Amino acid sequence: MTESNFSLKKIEISVSEAEKRTGRNAMNMQETYTAYLIETRSVEHSDGQSVLTDSLWRRCSAFEWLRNYLLVYYPHIVVPPLPEKRAEFVWHKLSADNMDPDFVERRRIGLENFLLRLASHPILCRDKIFYLFLTQEGNWKETVNETGFQLKADSRLKALNATFRVKNPDKRFIELKHYSDELQSVISHLLRVRARVADRLYGVYKVHGNYGRVFSEWSAIEKEMGDGLQSAGHHMDVYASSIDDILEDEEHYADQLKEYLFYAEALRAVCRKHELMQYDLEMAAQDLASKKQQCEELATGGELFSIWGVTTQLFGQETPEQREARIKMLEEQIKEGEQQLKSKNLEGREFVKNAWADIERFKEQKNHDLKEALISYAVMQISMCKKGIQVWTNAKECFSKM
Repeated sequence: MTESNFSLKKIEISVSEAEKRTGRNAMNMQETYTAYLIETRSVEHSDGQSVLTDSLWRRCSAFEWLRNYLLVYYPHIVVPPLPEKRAEFVWHKLSADNMDPDFVERRRIGLENFLLRLASHPILCRDKIFYLFLTQEGNWKETVNETGFQLKADSRLKALNATFRVKNPDKRFIELKHYSDELQSVISHLLRVRARVADRLYGVYKVHGNYGRVFSEWSAIEKEMGDGLQSAGHHMDVYASSIDDILEDEEHYADQLKEYLFYAEALRAVCRKHELMQYDLEMAAQDLASKKQQCEELATGGELFSIWGVTTQLFGQETPEQREARIKMLEEQIKEGEQQLKSKNLEGREFVKNAWADIERFKEQKNHDLKEALISYAVMQISMCKKGIQVWTNAKECFSKM
């Protein structure tokens, strides 16, 4: 889609609310879905104030529609992924229901992050359809359909065919595809380990609640030790109940890792597009070479074992005029084929140049984000351990006063 003079870097974007709704789908069947309120505020205003410029509701399918459009029109860009539809890699106490309030809240944050990723991208932030997604409530889907992006989307079968039949793939994209597979595998393992640790941690914390119960019961039969035991039991109860908030905070760090789990597929999408372009280029070169060979055989009379030669033997000798017409037709096709091959070569080089520039941008973003997420996660774990030490320090003081 054509770029516009505006830049969404000058607009504040937020997904401020989520609302459960009921309606009719395309099959006229009743369904329950979640709608999200998108608010945009202009950063630059004549009086220097930030004012509300627009707000509208979008359901998840509209976000998917937007991303599918971007994938088609910007195949060289690592398009940011959407958050998960259903909770994955969860510990046993966490609900996997996509209508669960906690999950809806995390998805709201993920959708906001998706829009902010698009708005901060140097190219995507200028896309007109993206701008209309944020500002045009009615007929937005019709506007997207008018771009014809669905007709331009590459089929999965064609992409799979290109993957296996391309003869000269770019080694850089092969390595990138392998890297995306490994990144997905590593993050998947990390999320599974975190879920197992969360399960065990939850059990350890809750068991401390048993300390609290036992100390409280014990305090009832003691006179001199009663107050100390009662206080120690209270600290244990507080410690046991704190795990719910801790693991809820942990889910936000897990969601940051999941974003890059899904980014792996976005990287592979760029690789698949390059394979398709390379395959089309090779097929065009092969077709051109075949036509040149036919033309040469016709010109020299050496087409005995060619398709045209067999046809001549079956249906009789052709006249010089017919031969000349065939040569002329082939020469025109060769000229057209050479232009197409040149165009495909230029298009391929431009794709590689733009794709690699965006991949480098993505790598810098990834390194920064994952570093910050892992550091924050480590800080949270340290803080959690300090709270545990503090609880037992307080319990020790209670015991010392007995």
